[in-house]
Amino acid sequence: MQDDGERLIACIPRLRRYARALLGGRADADDLVQDTIERGWDKLSSWRRGSDMRAWLFGIMHNLHVDSQRRPALATEALDDDLPLAGVDGSAGRLALRDMDRALQQLPPEQRDVLLLVALEELSYDEVAAALDIPLGTVMSRLSRARERLRLIMAGQPLPSPLKVVK
Repeated sequence: MQDDGERLIACIPRLRRYARALLGGRADADDLVQDTIERGWDKLSSWRRGSDMRAWLFGIMHNLHVDSQRRPALATEALDDDLPLAGVDGSAGRLALRDMDRALQQLPPEQRDVLLLVALEELSYDEVAAALDIPLGTVMSRLSRARERLRLIMAGQPLPSPLKVVK
């Protein structure tokens, strides 16, 4: 039987994957994961035994990410992030991943969060609702809109205007 610390450590690879997809940059993602693990470790006593620690940590990560978006950003310079991707064969695969990453970054943050937690991290709708502290219907609505918007972006089609023409 794993103790709580081991469970926390076992969640790191999935936290890193989600943070990388959420933020795009490796350094920013690693910083977010480190902050999440630190906060999770400090608040480990508030985790309910028997519940999914992954969803609890994703909730912490989401809150940290939202908080960081509210703060003014420091001027930074991006490092070269063109390292070969493991498991991707050839330039066509790398281009497809690059295109998908760029398309994901074009989604509104609230839609991207839900899409990544469901599709990448394979959380259930209920787990996503708990992690993001939103109603289940909101999860389903955001996921539907995110999938449609991502499909249009990847197909190179124009996005529908959020404004409706009223005559």
